[in-house]
Amino acid sequence: MCGNNMSAPLPAIVPAARKATAAVIFLHGLGDTGHGWAEAFGGIRIPHVKYICPHAPTMPVTLNMRMSMPSWFDIYSLSPNAEEDESGIKRASDNLKTMIDQEVKNGIPSHRIILGGFSQGGALSLYTALTSQQKLAGVVALSCWLPLRNAFPQAAAAATGGGDTNKDVTVLQCHGEADPLVPFSFGSRTAEKLRSLLGPEKVLFKAYPGLPHSACPEVRTKCIL
Repeated sequence: MCGNNMSAPLPAIVPAARKATAAVIFLHGLGDTGHGWAEAFGGIRIPHVKYICPHAPTMPVTLNMRMSMPSWFDIYSLSPNAEEDESGIKRASDNLKTMIDQEVKNGIPSHRIILGGFSQGGALSLYTALTSQQKLAGVVALSCWLPLRNAFPQAAAAATGGGDTNKDVTVLQCHGEADPLVPFSFGSRTAEKLRSLLGPEKVLFKAYPGLPHSACPEVRTKCIL
């Protein structure tokens, strides 16, 4: 189970219509649950793909006056150089890696698993993909940023034992140009950082004029493989 607290409920799952040979693990944003994304995937799914939408544990969030809400890790501020919840990010990432390992045990090779997420969930997916020892199919990162960005590339090398497990992973980033919560500049700077780590050909950054902090139907469709 993902998150910093094993009391988080079981993920919402859209099972494959036939034998599952691939999977999408998609993480929701701050204050949300996986149910809405699971419902969306249920309407556009591919028959051989299993869609897994975990729910974040409930915790106090500093950004929102310490109110308790579903959150993968604490967020102190949305300013570019704000302090980050390093231990919480790493703990949530480790739990997501455990979920990936479980799907591999279930018979789906890691190179047939896509990580994805919206906002905070997309941020966790990016961090996890870059530090995972499992070779992944790709990442879909919507309206988000790369957590602990200044720790890379050293963080990736340390987590993979000096290897380059996901050096070839493909990243699709989508960001609304009118996003008032996670500014478009966060997304563009994240894309620049990812290109420096993975190579320009591995990162596709799509901008959506007029789109606020949300995912339009076209963006949702891109998550299905």
